[in-house]
Amino acid sequence: MSKQYFGTDGIRGKVGEHPITPDFVMRLGYAAGRVLASADSKTKRPAVLIGKDTRISGYMFEAALEAGLSAAGVDVLLVGPMPTPAVAYLTRALRAQAGIVISASHNPYYDNGIKFFSAEGAKLPDAIEHAIEAELDKPMQVMESAKLGKARRIDAAAGRYVEFCKSTFPSNLDLRGLKIVLDCAHGATYHVAPDVFHELGAEIIAIGNKPDGLNINEQVGSTHPQALQKAVVEHQADLGIAFDGDGDRVMMVDAGGNLLDGDQLLYIIALGLYAKGKLKGGVAGTLMTNLALEHALAKHQIPFARANVGDRYVLELLNERNWKLGGENSGHILTLDKHTSGDAIIAALQVLHALKQSGKTLTQMRAELVLYPQVLINVTYQPKANQAKLDLSMPQLQEAVKSAEAELKGTGRVLLRASGTEPKIRVMVEGQDAKLVQKLAEEIAEVVKTVAT
Repeated sequence: MSKQYFGTDGIRGKVGEHPITPDFVMRLGYAAGRVLASADSKTKRPAVLIGKDTRISGYMFEAALEAGLSAAGVDVLLVGPMPTPAVAYLTRALRAQAGIVISASHNPYYDNGIKFFSAEGAKLPDAIEHAIEAELDKPMQVMESAKLGKARRIDAAAGRYVEFCKSTFPSNLDLRGLKIVLDCAHGATYHVAPDVFHELGAEIIAIGNKPDGLNINEQVGSTHPQALQKAVVEHQADLGIAFDGDGDRVMMVDAGGNLLDGDQLLYIIALGLYAKGKLKGGVAGTLMTNLALEHALAKHQIPFARANVGDRYVLELLNERNWKLGGENSGHILTLDKHTSGDAIIAALQVLHALKQSGKTLTQMRAELVLYPQVLINVTYQPKANQAKLDLSMPQLQEAVKSAEAELKGTGRVLLRASGTEPKIRVMVEGQDAKLVQKLAEEIAEVVKTVAT
């Protein structure tokens, strides 16, 4: 059964446009509170933890959620601006029945969203999301005054999360001698990430650490790494680390200002664990993971598997195979032996652990995995009557794909997939020959255009 409001990562949209409005978010808080209260009959008064990123609208939605939860008889724990993975951790640590994050991740300030974590710090099961949506259709019935929920701020939240992050780095190692530029995207990591790396001994230069409510992700952070690349070179730093607005994506930059994406960072972490005999199972990627990573892991006989695009699907694959390490080239990296959710700070620490362990620089490690050229072309089309999406099994399309694969001769791959949110077909071709990859992608895109019109 499809959901009306919840997507693959909570509810997200433009502030002021349904459903990202104060009245809806208040009703969402109430509905979630009602579901949680009925789901845990042993808890007389459930508690829900609320964190947010640095968007100006976060104040408004925090108050709306607090009102809705209180009306349902649920206590509220407020931690203020905090990375999404911090909320997952604190929900578990403080024994709350759920955690809520007010964030639109890497989106601009005028967007916002709401996503939930279970008591175990994992994303809510579909059944609970369905139950919350069903409760949204019912009228609000405020609890009697004596049973209303209470709210309190957790002043020590940031410090507890800093210590948790540090605990994932070996106690017999430190970061002394490293000069690191941190780009916090004017987002939720601005007041915790510098402390984590500084307290582990690194010399820290912070940029993107002055949020004003409107500048989150604006020309900074993991989606705009140029600012970090420039700063690393200017400060003659050993490396740079960029987070996104809510702290679950990471990119890194070596001393020469060269960018490393999620695939390259995943390789470094995997190799470090493999060298110590601590890689549990294999590595999970997505349909968009660069083929060079798969080939490089195969040289070490490290199993690799692909999930659909989205960290939710990577997590499902890891749990299904009982593996612990996976991620996306966008910088979502899951280290399930350290945390229940993707955490940019913790992922960066695991990269640094691997560097310390190997005695190599980030520049040297980057040279060990040269990514194959990858071309992505988005073809927009107008769906025909009674057609939700273009049929990708059409003979013309399949023939074009087979022809391209024959030209690649096993040195690359072709992927056709439909966008889940808009009428677009994504044509992706990658391989070792950049000119051939570009040619094949353009040829397949032309076939898509022909059959779609």
